[in-house]
Amino acid sequence: MILDSKIPDGPLADKWTKYKFNLKLVNPANKRKYNIIVVGTGLAGSSAAASLAELGYNVQAFCFQDSPRRAHSIAAQGGINAAKNYPNDGDSVYRLFYDTVKGGDYRAREANVHRLAEVSVNIIDQCVAQGVPFAREYGGLLDNRSFGGSQVSRTFYARGQTGQQLLLGAYSALSRQIHTGKVKMHTREEMLDLVMIDGQAKGIVTRNLETGKIETHAAHAVLLCTGGYGNVFFLSTNAQGSNVTAAWRAHKHGALFANPCFTQIHPTCIPVSGDHQSKLTLMSESLRNDGRVWVPKAKGDNRQASAIPEDERDYFLERKYPSFGNLVPRDVASRNAKEQCDAGKGVGTSGLAVYLDFADAISRLGEDTVRARYGNLFDMYAQITGENPYKEPMRIYPAVHYTMGGLWVDYNLMTTIPGLYALGEANFSDHGANRLGASALMQGLADGYFVIPNTVGDYLATIGPKPVDAKHPAFAEAKAKVEEQTKKLLAIKGTKTVAEYHRELGHIMWEYCGMARNEAGLKKAQGLIQALRADFWKNVNVTGTNEELNQQLERAGRVADFLELGELMVVDALNRTESCGGHFREESQTEEGEALRNDNDFCYVAAWEYKGDNQPEVLHKEVLKFESVKLTQRSYK
Repeated sequence: MILDSKIPDGPLADKWTKYKFNLKLVNPANKRKYNIIVVGTGLAGSSAAASLAELGYNVQAFCFQDSPRRAHSIAAQGGINAAKNYPNDGDSVYRLFYDTVKGGDYRAREANVHRLAEVSVNIIDQCVAQGVPFAREYGGLLDNRSFGGSQVSRTFYARGQTGQQLLLGAYSALSRQIHTGKVKMHTREEMLDLVMIDGQAKGIVTRNLETGKIETHAAHAVLLCTGGYGNVFFLSTNAQGSNVTAAWRAHKHGALFANPCFTQIHPTCIPVSGDHQSKLTLMSESLRNDGRVWVPKAKGDNRQASAIPEDERDYFLERKYPSFGNLVPRDVASRNAKEQCDAGKGVGTSGLAVYLDFADAISRLGEDTVRARYGNLFDMYAQITGENPYKEPMRIYPAVHYTMGGLWVDYNLMTTIPGLYALGEANFSDHGANRLGASALMQGLADGYFVIPNTVGDYLATIGPKPVDAKHPAFAEAKAKVEEQTKKLLAIKGTKTVAEYHRELGHIMWEYCGMARNEAGLKKAQGLIQALRADFWKNVNVTGTNEELNQQLERAGRVADFLELGELMVVDALNRTESCGGHFREESQTEEGEALRNDNDFCYVAAWEYKGDNQPEVLHKEVLKFESVKLTQRSYK
């Protein structure tokens, strides 16, 4: 298989503009002859469905929640990046592009990242026009704040609720199209397989989560906007329902999975408090604008934070990275927090936490100003921990948050299956080995509002508007396959719950394929996952029936896919013996303990091809070429 990224020729700044001109167009009168399926209704899915319907296409949108407004995009807190340069502090499209490539440790495509930076400025205009209530300065102008990996303020925000407000904007656009009849909304339906005809994506198989009814749906193109796979770790900041099933089932049909080991550990999360937890809670990176991260200088210092004098505190990020301080990228901040805790300087009863202290900010700005900026985040922290962050420092520790890996896509966002696209976090394309803060919302809306409306027409114009035959045998075969797996899960009648398997998988992944990885641990993890997966299919206990609301059955299918994905993540991490971004191989680090890349051997996208159950996947490489950015050892000192 030859990977053709379809990156256009010419100067970097001109690629997207010229490429759009050369794409084939669909006549306005012909658009209504095409049907498009959009799976997932977060920022990428809602914006794509609304934009495509506005153009005249017939859209079917699917989500497993009871409303598109419940997509996990709603949980994003801190902000969205855009190269507007409103503060006049030296920002530009090129600087956003450069910061993103560098932040991703030079493992992303230049062309895709530059396009993202270009359209970022349009996203803000679009959202303001929709009524998104971005924070404003006293004079009424849109306000900005800083995020990690940048020395400018380019992040637009709505207190700590930016994802919610952006999703409401996209949802309003989607609702308008639902009202006009151009979008047919399917809620409480989960995609369980892809329908292929003559090697092209032509539809999906879904299960109604309330009735268990399994149905097929036909379309000329299918867009997967289904988010990331962080829940493979069991404990993460993702919503409990977030899963890899749609992407993984497509992978089994031939869509390559790229860089699966590139997962992001967010440095500012409320620490684990016990085995009773089913998820973790994010504390926005925006807090590091004013909060200072520190630990006691002495090991095992169990005094209250207020009892530790200033000269006995180690503000380790400010000490090690004076140019960026507390706003280093997430992978750097997370590894340093782990390093301090491993050295015995962690705080709290578990010793697995560091302080995020706002005393200086409150003294400098006043409590009212801090409350105006971060009030809902402080309230959330207080409700969960029972501690007052205005009076004592927050305790934070890294947790799984985002996945940079995903389905491989070309410049058009099309996977290796013709007619199947992947948008937002579901694809791998824009963030390399580490995503900068406030860039997930940017990518989701860029793909949905400004990229896919241009690129999907090129494919549709090529295949023509002939209706897809919903009675083709491929639809019945795909439906029967889903029904068979459903029966298989219900028939096992073992002794262990789905949650037990998921928790055990998460422990393996966190222990051996988390913040730090090494060859021995990864090989051990592969064997453990294989054994766990074999036991799952012999001993899992899925109660209830298919013809009802059955969350055990839903989770069983998702965990089955996580058990396969987990092994691929380990294999990918074993193959990449360098360190880069969020992928830290202990065998490959600088004398100062920073990630040490190997550009000679690993400057490529690792795209994996499924070859059958329990068969090793085949690696394909897309070599990354850098023409505008010089490959250097990343430094934030």
